[in-house]
Amino acid sequence: METSYDETEDERQEKRGCFECCIKCLGGVPYASLVATILCFSGVALFCGCGHVALTGTMTILENHFSRITADHAMLTDIVQLMQYVIYGIASFFFLYGIILLAEGFYTTSAVKELHSEFKTTVCGRCISGMFVFLTYILGIAWLGVFGFSAVPVFLFYNMWSTCAAMRSPVANLTSIDSICVDVRQYGIIPWNATPGKACGSTLGDICNTNEFYLSYHLYIVACAGAGATVIALLIYMMATTYNFAVLKFKSREDCCTKF
Repeated sequence: METSYDETEDERQEKRGCFECCIKCLGGVPYASLVATILCFSGVALFCGCGHVALTGTMTILENHFSRITADHAMLTDIVQLMQYVIYGIASFFFLYGIILLAEGFYTTSAVKELHSEFKTTVCGRCISGMFVFLTYILGIAWLGVFGFSAVPVFLFYNMWSTCAAMRSPVANLTSIDSICVDVRQYGIIPWNATPGKACGSTLGDICNTNEFYLSYHLYIVACAGAGATVIALLIYMMATTYNFAVLKFKSREDCCTKF
């Protein structure tokens, strides 16, 4: 019985040691950077994926209903293709940038320094951390612009959808639905000489009932939400990188003080 009691105590000591080790390891995780990375990846994926498909659907709607002559929307086609290539670049860049910021968060968190007492700061490390702070602020401002720009197609599609909903409403009391039109030329999407340039009455209703319109409208909403999530992620990154840079500055002063 006594031997059994000793074995139980040894097992408890071993479990306690494993538990304390796990707590220390979990304490070294930069949770702010981890949450920001997950949010950034999700937001960029939604914005890039949904935006790419929505742009394709928008061009299909324009070519079939608003600008049947290819020469009238040739410039718009080139711009849309360029934007789709830019989307590929954005997705690749933020995938790498998110991983780099997460790695930087692991190496500059205060919990990691407690686990590795030999941690020392260098001028190069402080410069790199400061560069991340500056670059993250710039990207945050840029994504605010992207978020505002992504709301424009949502507004345009909402106007068309609300017009179609008004035509179908039984309380609208409309004498002639052919007088209700949506002219996309007034938004500057296609030139004024594009034909037909606008859709009225039943033609407008048919456009709103197409799969391209329904899918593009909701994809633009999701893309806009993804851009907003990316802005929030970059704000978290700003706080995390600024804190990390401040910790590095403090550590460098501490190292200088210990030398004298």
